[in-house]
Amino acid sequence: MNTENPLERYSRQMRVPGIGKAGQQKIMNARVTLCGVGALGTVLANTLVRAGVGFVRVVDRDFVEPSNLQRQVLFDESDVTGNLPKAEAAAIKLRQINSSVTVEPVVADINRTNIEDLCKDADLILDGTDNFEVRYLINDVAIKHHKPWVYGGAVGTEGMSMTLLPGETPCLRCVFEASPGPGEVGTCETAGVLGPIVGIIANFQSAEALKILAGKSDAINRELFCINLWDNTNRRVKVAPLKGRKGKCPCCALREFSWLEGEQGTQTTSLCGRNAVQVTQRRASALDFGELGKQLAASGTVTANKFLLKFQVTDAGEGYEFTVFPDGRAIIKGTDNTDRARTLYSKYIGH
Repeated sequence: MNTENPLERYSRQMRVPGIGKAGQQKIMNARVTLCGVGALGTVLANTLVRAGVGFVRVVDRDFVEPSNLQRQVLFDESDVTGNLPKAEAAAIKLRQINSSVTVEPVVADINRTNIEDLCKDADLILDGTDNFEVRYLINDVAIKHHKPWVYGGAVGTEGMSMTLLPGETPCLRCVFEASPGPGEVGTCETAGVLGPIVGIIANFQSAEALKILAGKSDAINRELFCINLWDNTNRRVKVAPLKGRKGKCPCCALREFSWLEGEQGTQTTSLCGRNAVQVTQRRASALDFGELGKQLAASGTVTANKFLLKFQVTDAGEGYEFTVFPDGRAIIKGTDNTDRARTLYSKYIGH
């Protein structure tokens, strides 16, 4: 779309006192890396492209599935039948929404080997993911390269968000010192998710992003925002006292980037000749098979003893069998693709 005045489409946004023409120009010159284009990510991408963010890199490893359409607002049934990767499908829609924005789709599994390249030229990093491993990687990169980022999470009817400004606010590891172990936190696959909670959290993140990109740091929320739509409750947690955890935070105080350096997280190994992949936790954690079994029972068939848990599930029309061990290790039968195995592990076991 060509207009004589490219700012005209943002006229209502520029009337917001905190933005104005100067803030809009900053937004249009900004570069954002969005990690994950699923439930949160599609809302984030939609909002920011409509707002005129100049460059948006959308990164996701997965394909569009029918179960995504309930909450992932950029996709429709044609994306499912076309078997499109989420990043590519999102980019097609986003370019139709605003042709003046540069949208760069990246179909990739975000991990410690590529996250710095994906984020190094960004002014802001946004969390549209569904797992803590990527969030801790984002946190490491953000602190190491002094880049702001906005955390968001939603599962069931609950959601939370927090804006992280290196050097000014606590980092993710100040607030959540350790990542929840496998099976400790429900995922969308095991606990479900109500569409409206996704929209609320992602739009809260988007608002924070626009404040940062417009240069309005005084308006940024510096608390942890939590809401439960079903219980009709919300709260704001003051996290400022946690900054640096009295000089002992491994990330922002001691500058030890253990997630980025591969000391934590998962690793995968394709098992030759078995059509299976082993997913291993770099730091073993004890699983509660009873609790994990309850979560997984909603999605497939579960059997367990004290030595292992077996879980059979159909995902995107394909059958898989998980053999999960007490230390969080899992052998996923039905694929020899390590990226697919990581996706399945994240979906059902969580991290």
